Parts: sequence; C-alpha cells; structure tokens
Amino acid sequence: MKKKTNIKKTIKLLIQILFTAIAITIVVNKLDLSQIKNTLSSTNLFYLFLAFLMFNISKIISSIRLNRFFDDINLKLSQSYNLKLYYLGMFYNLFLPGGIGGDGYKIYILKKYFNQKILTMTKVMLLDRISGLIALLFLTGVLGLFSSFTNYTYISYLTIAGVILIYPITILLYKYKFSEFLKSFQITNFQALLVQLFQVFCAYFIVLSFGGSTDIFDLLVIFLISSIVAVLPLTVGGIGARELTFIYLLQFLGKEPTIGVALSVIFFLITALSSFIGVSFINYKWSEKQ
Repeated sequence: MKKKTNIKKTIKLLIQILFTAIAITIVVNKLDLSQIKNTLSSTNLFYLFLAFLMFNISKIISSIRLNRFFDDINLKLSQSYNLKLYYLGMFYNLFLPGGIGGDGYKIYILKKYFNQKILTMTKVMLLDRISGLIALLFLTGVLGLFSSFTNYTYISYLTIAGVILIYPITILLYKYKFSEFLKSFQITNFQALLVQLFQVFCAYFIVLSFGGSTDIFDLLVIFLISSIVAVLPLTVGGIGARELTFIYLLQFLGKEPTIGVALSVIFFLITALSSFIGVSFINYKWSEKQ
C-alpha cells in the first residue's frame, strides 16, 4: 500500500513538473523578455522593501489566525512557538508540491509533541485554507467592482452576487461542517481579510516599484485571481500558473501583460525570500513547547 502511495505521489509530481515546464514555455513565447528584464532592472528598492514588509505582516496575521483555530480545539501554543512553526511550514511549502507540505509537517509536530489527532489537525488546516480562500474571493469581488472587468455586465452582476452571498454561505458552512469554530467566526474571518489586504498592499508597492500604473485595480484584481489559481496543484509552487493568469486576463481586457508578469515574478521572489526565514527553525527543539 505504501509503495503504491509513493508511486502515485511520484506520478503527481512528474505531472506537475510537466505542467510547470509547459506553462513557463507558453509565458516565454508570449512575452518580450527584454521588456520584462527592463521592468525588473528598474525597480525602486524602497518600495520593494515595503512590499516585503507588507507580505510578512500578512503572514504574521495569518499565523495568529491559525493559532486562534488551535485555541478553539483547546490546543494552547504560545504565539512565538506558533510563528516559528508557521515560517518553517512556509519554507517546506516552497519546495514541496501542492503547497501543503508545510501543513503536513505542522500536523506531524503537533501530533508528536501535543498528542493531537491527525484528523482534528487536518480539519484545522483545511479550515485555515478555506477561510483564507473566502477572504480572497470576497476581496477580489470588492476590488473587481472598481476594475475594467465591470465593462462586462454579466461579470458585474456575478461579482455583486458573490460579494453579497459569500459570507452567509460561509456561516452555513461553519454551522454544519466546522461548528466547533463558530465562536471565533468573526475574528478569524476578519483576520483572514487583513491577511489578503496586506498581500494586496504588497502587490501595490511592487507596482509602485515599477513606477506605478494607470491599470492598478486591474492588476490587483488579477493578482488576487492568480493567488487562487496558484493554490491549485497544477504546477510546482504555482510557478507559471500565476504568470499565465496575468497574461490571459490582461489580454482579455485588451492590455499589455508585461507589468503583470513582472509583478508575479517579484511576488514569487518575495515569497521565497520570506520563506527562507523558516530555515533558522529547522533544528528548533519543538519538544520545548513554550
């Protein structure tokens, strides 16, 4: 059974590598690489530092939200311990396919040193991702109302309906599938919104580092959509998937994709650099709980 599982994982990884290679090839063929190079080489380092800061603030808030979920199941972790584990999870997510390797490591540590059930921990990690996705969809809808996508009437109607309905639907989801977390519904969903908002600030400062853009709302909305696409286990670490999202959606709007792809590349580099903070916790003694 274990051998079959390993074979399936290997096949899945090979498929992801193949899709990543295909996506990168399409991106390279659709862009003028010299324009991308010029855009990246002329970035303002001060704005990039602010983007890096905004990204890491979002991750700190995200770790606080996750710790609130832990508290709901009577798992008491100090925020310092939780943050270290969170950053190490980010590091593993960077290299392991599907972006869930870090979640698996956190589950392993919490089972080993806190006697937590794997099923319970898996449920917490799943809800953590769901709450993030809900906030992502809501913020995408709100910003979308100020973007060029509203030039298409049917998109406007769908967006308004989505913004209105998403949280009532979320309450029902919590009530019937995650009832033990209902008591923290308001605070955790507010924190999830803050996480996505600071990521939007990150993207905004990246665009400013290129000199700004008159299409800022379009870029930010597509950035959020690309974040949703990157979560899907299609490519390794979302590489290529984000860039293709920018290319096709900006072309759909009749706009040039160079800045969008440059934004995607810089955001990935900021993510990678931030994730390497977790390296310093690889040898941390997790048995020393506090």
